[in-house]
Amino acid sequence: MGAKAKTNKLTENDVITMYMDDVLENETQPRSVYKFCKRHSITEAEFYGVFGSLESIPKRIWSVFFENTEDLLRKNKEFDDFSNKDKMLTFFYSFFELLTLNRSYVLLALHQEDNPLKNLEQLKGLRKQIKNFATILIEDGNADKTLKITKFNPKLFSEGAWFQFLFLLKFWKDDESKGFEKTDMAIEKSVNTIFDVFDNTPLENIIDFGKFLYKETFV
Repeated sequence: MGAKAKTNKLTENDVITMYMDDVLENETQPRSVYKFCKRHSITEAEFYGVFGSLESIPKRIWSVFFENTEDLLRKNKEFDDFSNKDKMLTFFYSFFELLTLNRSYVLLALHQEDNPLKNLEQLKGLRKQIKNFATILIEDGNADKTLKITKFNPKLFSEGAWFQFLFLLKFWKDDESKGFEKTDMAIEKSVNTIFDVFDNTPLENIIDFGKFLYKETFV
């Protein structure tokens, strides 16, 4: 990106665009607010008026990915009438389509550190957003169920949705199929599986399934 025009107030989107460009062009995260600001012809005061640190930007980028996905879902007038399973499918399809549009940045962002768990620290805000999304789905579904035994545990389901996302993220990173069609298949199968698991499987097996997803993600 070029220099920021002084006649316009610096926005969050401006800084995010600058940051992503830096990562893509230098294949590493910017290390200094001073150098970052000098490179983009902005003042440190302007920067700190938008972000408190460089480290907070990648976390915010993932949250923006989620928010943009939610905006797309809201624009679909039929979305509210979808089943919970179809809502989850639509969310994952849309989210990973957005990631694909930003694939070069995402791959670099997820490989900045040698420790994979360290790279996942930037997903903390996203984790909360995905768990909240899943919780709302389950609470809405539970409202229509009269028997307590048929109701899903929102906390357990939301944690399962997060592990599912991590599994799919790793799958997408490694996917070399045309148009990432294998990722689409993985989304469909995993969403169908997790809903079938919650519908028909005892609690201890659900926990085992979550551990399996975790193992597939990090091992």
